[in-house]
Amino acid sequence: MLAWLESSQYSVWMRGELWGWPLALTVHALGTALVIGFIVIIDLRLLGLFEAIPYTSLNRLFPVLWGALVLQFLSGFALWMTKPTQYVTDGAFVLKVSLVVVGTILTLYFYATIKREAASWEAAGAVSSRGVKFVAATLLVWCSVLIAGRLTAHLGSIYIG
Repeated sequence: MLAWLESSQYSVWMRGELWGWPLALTVHALGTALVIGFIVIIDLRLLGLFEAIPYTSLNRLFPVLWGALVLQFLSGFALWMTKPTQYVTDGAFVLKVSLVVVGTILTLYFYATIKREAASWEAAGAVSSRGVKFVAATLLVWCSVLIAGRLTAHLGSIYIG
């Protein structure tokens, strides 16, 4: 199956076309910047910075974050299809994908927590300890995704077989 994907017309086009790989990589980098950038903005607000932004307003950032995650998935899948046999044995890539799954699940719970508790944080003037735990976890996971992604790009295949 992986060999078939790698030899598909689309994959051959992506690897050979002047604009295929660079365009997919650009979209992937933009998605990465948006996801991690918005996570950092939300997390810094919950840690006490940007006090002019009400906690309840943070919910408006999530649609952009979800859209960026969709961009990440689509562009990442397009890039993965060009050499799936290499990527499935690349330790840094497998780590990155695992962290993206964990980060997405964590962000979904984080979103639900903000939606549910933001008004009470607003009234109390501080974030709950549960909110702070999500801040630490999401920041750690998404920064790890960024590092694993860079390791994938710069180290090539780190065999895990």
